[in-house]
Amino acid sequence: MPGLPPFDRVVVEHGPVVLRVCRAVLGSSGDADDAWQETFLAALRVYPELDPATNLQAWLVTIAHRKGLDVVRARSRRATPVPDVVRADEASTDAGPEAAVDAAEVRAAVAALPERQRWAVALHHLGGLTYAEVAGLVGGTEAAARRAGADGIAALRRTGGWR
Repeated sequence: MPGLPPFDRVVVEHGPVVLRVCRAVLGSSGDADDAWQETFLAALRVYPELDPATNLQAWLVTIAHRKGLDVVRARSRRATPVPDVVRADEASTDAGPEAAVDAAEVRAAVAALPERQRWAVALHHLGGLTYAEVAGLVGGTEAAARRAGADGIAALRRTGGWR
């Protein structure tokens, strides 16, 4: 049975998915970047003892979701909320300025969704988890997670945030 790949390869392969989940849950703030880093720091601590049969993407998305929840809880304790700001350095340099605007619009549209819909969209469509796994993370049934995901995508299509 093959072992686990080197951790740096795991970061390169799964980093973009984890970042998309963090941004979907937290918006395009520095908090999403911090949650991404915290996800991989937590994963690195456990990685040497991880079962080689583990679905790495699902495992990392689960950690990212929990780290995102930690940030959401911390935000609720802050006295003065700070609005999310789209930074110019988040734009993809190879896709051109139009893609940066579209990405910012998508992040804003996902961030505006109700919490359950946002999590279902982030975890299923961006994180690649099944609806059963989404339900296990956010609570409720698989059917409720599927409905929240469908409602979230429908809302994004109505607002132009998902094409």
